[in-house]
Amino acid sequence: QRLVTAISKHGEDLHQNIDFAIEKLKSDVDEIECKYLVVLNKQIDEITRTISEITESIAELNKIQNSGDVSHFFAYQSRNAEFKRVPSKPTVFLPEFIPQKINKETFGHLLGSLSNLSTNKEDSGNKVVLPNAMSSSLDRLFIDEPRVVININTEYGNLNKLRCVSGLNDDGFWTSGQDNLMRLYNLHGKLMKSIQTKSGTQPWDIAVTQSGELVYNDLINGTVNIVKKKKVKTVIRPHGWKPFYVCSAFSGDFLVVMISDDKKETKVVRYSGSTEKQTIQHDDKGKPLYSSEPYPKYISENKNLDICVADNKARSVVVVNQAGILRFIYTSSPTTSTKKLFKPTGITTDSFSRILTSDGNNNCIHILDKDGRFLRFIDNCYLVSPSCLCMDTTDNVLVAEWESGKVKKIQYYK
Repeated sequence: QRLVTAISKHGEDLHQNIDFAIEKLKSDVDEIECKYLVVLNKQIDEITRTISEITESIAELNKIQNSGDVSHFFAYQSRNAEFKRVPSKPTVFLPEFIPQKINKETFGHLLGSLSNLSTNKEDSGNKVVLPNAMSSSLDRLFIDEPRVVININTEYGNLNKLRCVSGLNDDGFWTSGQDNLMRLYNLHGKLMKSIQTKSGTQPWDIAVTQSGELVYNDLINGTVNIVKKKKVKTVIRPHGWKPFYVCSAFSGDFLVVMISDDKKETKVVRYSGSTEKQTIQHDDKGKPLYSSEPYPKYISENKNLDICVADNKARSVVVVNQAGILRFIYTSSPTTSTKKLFKPTGITTDSFSRILTSDGNNNCIHILDKDGRFLRFIDNCYLVSPSCLCMDTTDNVLVAEWESGKVKKIQYYK
């Protein structure tokens, strides 16, 4: 009954949010209609004024004709040429409603899921352990002590700190730092390739698409760019906002963290190519979801299609679902293992929808389940200033160390 109640409550919340979204669209249509009527009324006013002037001109002509005074005929100035110029017709492109195609599998993820029923044997008999509603699967077990399986030295460190790492495949990974190059390394630490940014300045964040193409944010140009066949192509150029952080979604969309030019607002925008599809900025009470300052806000999409942002300034991990509705905010672990305040930097997710976020203040990694419950730390691998994170195909996590410039590959599953 508890599970059924939780599921019913979740359904009510979804219906409420759908109703809110529909009303918002209707409100947008009303606003568009008002703007369109302003344009039409302006043209009507111009036409009415012209008709009035033509009527006055006809009346004047009748008056001259009836007067029989030749001097009035010679003094008359025709306005026919002026009246032939019909007021220009405004070209208005009315918007269309483009319904989002509903994928049944994706919609199922949006609703949530139930973990499997499990039983534990005890001396006193069998005890049935019922799971919490919407809890994460624990099919794969953690190893007792996470371990560094590969420790890779890169060209970063000292004056050129290592900012980002993004996995290409199990053979290599892309990196970026404080210079204008993005470097591809193999797992032996050999530099395979380097690409310079279009503006010649440092990329703020990098990502790799599902098809293996490199994407990066350029703050100087205010653009998101993709590298295809060694050529850099600009795909997103917002106005009034700067794209700071980016990730490639499972659908092929881009999820971009943007901060306004006046540094007063932050939002997450979903793009399909260069087309804006979704904006996520406030919770259901209208409060901002993210801090506005230009501190690290790395972003990742979970396997269940949740959108996860590590908000460094707010000292929290903010997770919304695919529709942009807030699911939870994680601020710290319930244990006393960390000595300093939680300060998330990088973020990634694994194939079990678990969320990993690096804690730069405590030199460790927090692992959460998909519902925001703390599971464990990775705090025994001698991490130093861990920043960006990414996963390989077998659920090992790659950790970029800001100060040392090293990339560590860590195993935490059996």
